[in-house]
Amino acid sequence: MNDTTDQSRAQLRRGVYFLLILIGTGSILGRIAAVDDINRTAVEDYRFKREVSIKKQKLRKMNLSEERYKEALAQEIARLEKELKPEMQRRPFLSANDRSRMCTVRALVEPDMRVEGHPYSIDKVIQQPGWDTIDMVKHDGHLYSSKPPLLPTLMAGEYWVINRLTGMNFATHPFTLARIMLISVNLIPLLVYFVVLAALIERFSRSDWGSIFVMAAAVFGTFLTTFAIVINNHLPAAVCLAVAIYAAVKIWFDDERRLRFFIIAGLFAAGTAANELPALSILGLLSLALLWKAPWQAIFAYAPAAALVVAAFIGTNWAAHEDLKPPYLHRKPGDNWYDYTYELNGKTHESYWNNPTGVDLGQPSLSFYASHILIGHHGIFSLTPIWLLSIGGLAMWLRQKDERELRELAALITVVSAVCLAFYMFRPEHHRNYGGITSGLRWMFWFAPLWLVAMIPAADAMARRWWTKAIACVLLAASVFSVSYPVWNPWTHPWLMDYLHYAGWVC
Repeated sequence: MNDTTDQSRAQLRRGVYFLLILIGTGSILGRIAAVDDINRTAVEDYRFKREVSIKKQKLRKMNLSEERYKEALAQEIARLEKELKPEMQRRPFLSANDRSRMCTVRALVEPDMRVEGHPYSIDKVIQQPGWDTIDMVKHDGHLYSSKPPLLPTLMAGEYWVINRLTGMNFATHPFTLARIMLISVNLIPLLVYFVVLAALIERFSRSDWGSIFVMAAAVFGTFLTTFAIVINNHLPAAVCLAVAIYAAVKIWFDDERRLRFFIIAGLFAAGTAANELPALSILGLLSLALLWKAPWQAIFAYAPAAALVVAAFIGTNWAAHEDLKPPYLHRKPGDNWYDYTYELNGKTHESYWNNPTGVDLGQPSLSFYASHILIGHHGIFSLTPIWLLSIGGLAMWLRQKDERELRELAALITVVSAVCLAFYMFRPEHHRNYGGITSGLRWMFWFAPLWLVAMIPAADAMARRWWTKAIACVLLAASVFSVSYPVWNPWTHPWLMDYLHYAGWVC
């Protein structure tokens, strides 16, 4: 009877997981279908309509015949469209950040965009209306995306297939192609992420309410879903981390020794680091742990799989720049790829990074910066207070006396989180910019799967009383609010920063 009841409850939980995932992915798909540089488009449409209105008034004052008036107006509209066309390009990429990666994709696939001998150069791509970006570097006399080239290279492979099968390119079908690639690069991996998290929740949770709460937090309460409508490295990193942790849990907790789990752990742990350089910390710790736990499998399955990703990262970087270091490590005097000038529309422009503005100027006060990335306008805990439950969950697992593996998992999450947070907190002044104009501290978004797993014991504990469940729901609602605030474009300031600006407390 008990086994039957447990199975029924497990089926019910899985049904709820399925509904949550279905609603969440449907919402994201709707946002992908509506992706447009909507703010810029609205301003440019307004400018065009205003100019047309002015011309109409001037022509009416000339007392022209109706036929002559219509003819003159048509000529003026045609002239305005031609004159304003370079500025009226609607585009499906919402910031310089994602356009930077897509510039590389175009350069690799479209023959007209290639620079002979420099396949990764974006010199020609940025000359196209609407394809400007500030996230680029210059060396050897050519411009390149400042983003590591592995992800754009993989995306270029998909684009090449689509282009060869359909003939579509980003010059003729930018929105169709962008939405196809957002689905394949973001939405489908996000589905995998949700399923893997559901499996981890089932593995560790001890209550129905706690399980469903953590799943709801995963689908609706983190900024990963906010960023699902733009090409970025944070979401792929989080997906890779979730899969790596799932495989590692099978090995560490369940004594799984089939080689495929070691291969999966190696591929995806290295994939996390390939997308987020500070994730080298978790790659290192996980490698040591698995080497100690199962040395032969780690050497002959895990290590080669990880090495394959490392080789791909280094190889694509060499192919792009003929250098082993990624572009963002070339920012020192005498070796600064961010210090340059370039030609655009017949004018000479200076690198944005020589004269940054706004948050990109950097925060001179370390204490001010630290407070705002924790509990301030870009705060991890002020914008997404569900992570307070993760701290509680880690404390509960670290005090575990009966299950050593839980203490070890909690220790790994705690150490890696603290190391990476400190890395970003103590960066030089010009790097202390919260990740630029963005809806949260995006550099820590990839920790979501770890922190969601850490949340499980706290959610289970809060499931025992109505008032603690109410507190948890308030924290989740506040997090969902922050995550939903930049629904049209994640490359905007958080609601809390907008409010502080409005109140005059932050300039």
